[in-house]
Amino acid sequence: MIRINEIKIPLDSDENLLKAKAAKALRSDESIIKSVRILKKAIDSRKKSDICFVYNIAVDIAGDENKILRRASNSKAGLYEIKPYEKPDNRRKSELRPVIVGFGPAGFTAGLILAREGLRPLIIERGADVETRTAQVKDFWNRRHLNPQSNVQFGEGGAGTFSDGKLTTGIKDPFITKVIDELINHGAPEEIAYSATPHIGTDRLGAVVKAIREEIISLGGEVRFNTRLTDIIIANKSVQGITFEDINGNKTDFETDTLLLCIGHSARDTVEMLYKRGFEIVQKPFSMGVRIEHPRELIDKAQFGDCAGNPKLGAAVYKMACHPEHGRGAYTFCMCPGGTVVCASSEENRVVVNGMSEYARDGENSNSALLVGIEPENFGSDHPLAGIEIQRNIESKAFEAAGGDYSAPCQLVGDFLAGNRSTKLSFVKPSCPTGVVPGDIRKILPERITDTMATAIVKMDKMLSGFALPDAVLTAPETRSSSPVRILRNDIYQSNIRGVYPCGEGAGYAGGIVSAAVDGIRCAHAVLLDETDDM
Repeated sequence: MIRINEIKIPLDSDENLLKAKAAKALRSDESIIKSVRILKKAIDSRKKSDICFVYNIAVDIAGDENKILRRASNSKAGLYEIKPYEKPDNRRKSELRPVIVGFGPAGFTAGLILAREGLRPLIIERGADVETRTAQVKDFWNRRHLNPQSNVQFGEGGAGTFSDGKLTTGIKDPFITKVIDELINHGAPEEIAYSATPHIGTDRLGAVVKAIREEIISLGGEVRFNTRLTDIIIANKSVQGITFEDINGNKTDFETDTLLLCIGHSARDTVEMLYKRGFEIVQKPFSMGVRIEHPRELIDKAQFGDCAGNPKLGAAVYKMACHPEHGRGAYTFCMCPGGTVVCASSEENRVVVNGMSEYARDGENSNSALLVGIEPENFGSDHPLAGIEIQRNIESKAFEAAGGDYSAPCQLVGDFLAGNRSTKLSFVKPSCPTGVVPGDIRKILPERITDTMATAIVKMDKMLSGFALPDAVLTAPETRSSSPVRILRNDIYQSNIRGVYPCGEGAGYAGGIVSAAVDGIRCAHAVLLDETDDM
């Protein structure tokens, strides 16, 4: 096949032009092109009067590809080779079943691979299945009765289940294609394979994860929900088994020599248990900040001009970063166009917020995290879990500041920039389902974070007109963008306790759905390559 990059299609045209455009790029007749495959599709909105779609495509050619490329002499065209997923040979000798803790992206990809190899993994997940979990989350948002074990953070699909289902990632890894293919094969929209800003949407992601679970079970694997890891049985610096507890408090010991810790970034009690059991854990940089919420129409207009509202374009996205002079870096993260801000608490008497969008992205507002990085040297302690305590302290302050009922503290951008406490809201209606309470978020977040945010908002307004809208709403705190710890592992993905594989976002090796899923694949491969006999 031949790859051709940067083919432009006007907004008022359609993809039927791709074949003709490809032929022109190759200086050939259209009849030699047997098929066209879209590799990437992006919006070019730099010229608001001439918005277009830009495609990278692969074409199947009737004829000598090298000869056609030489004749075309086009720097944007070249040979395209499909690299299939390669799985290592299964060298595992142990007869014991591997255990996976957590059924988020790292857990379900690892489980899928191990189940397909006949290893019958036992997967335990402290939260509920996706249908039950969804009902529990809605009940929390409506009645504010938090279930600490099954919520926005815990349950089938992990924290990403209640998000935008965003699949953009900063990593470059050959396994990304494998992750995307598996999601599509289990019901995700096909355009995630080529969209420049792929997403599934919280309303569709649950069904995809459920389909993966059903395949794992059909292959002999087992998924136990409402089941929490409480201890790890260790002897001679090797894992011998685990202890888990069901929803009724009944504890069970389970023998295993292989444990994949796909615990997610909010399983703080599990991290504390691991630390007490002697696992090597270190501090890791993380970020904190707020959710900033604007009317969707304002963001769409800023990005698309007069073309805003065109159904082909959908809700506009943005991604910005800046580094104020003599300050820390700030950036937007996990932008949710046409989405909502949600209370994502997982511990009682603490408030944390996140963003969520459905597939249609047709909500009234658009929101994004506005984050500032914090390094371990600013944690104020050398303790490996100091970052967790920073998160907890901020989330406790937020809970108290907003009245102690899981409402979230908020502040208008204009008031925040002027250093004034907000006493009322304006025309931008906050979307947080547990409600918001106007106030002063500078009393919740550290000064070095809020000062950087204030400078960044002004700078970002020059990048995206209207970002510093005085009536836009800041909702606090966003503290769970990544894990503040890393559970150390060696070059075969095992911790200092033999047979234990720290994996994914909670272990400090990922930062989103795709990167966590990729890490799940890598850890599953490491299990397959482990030739150690069970004792």
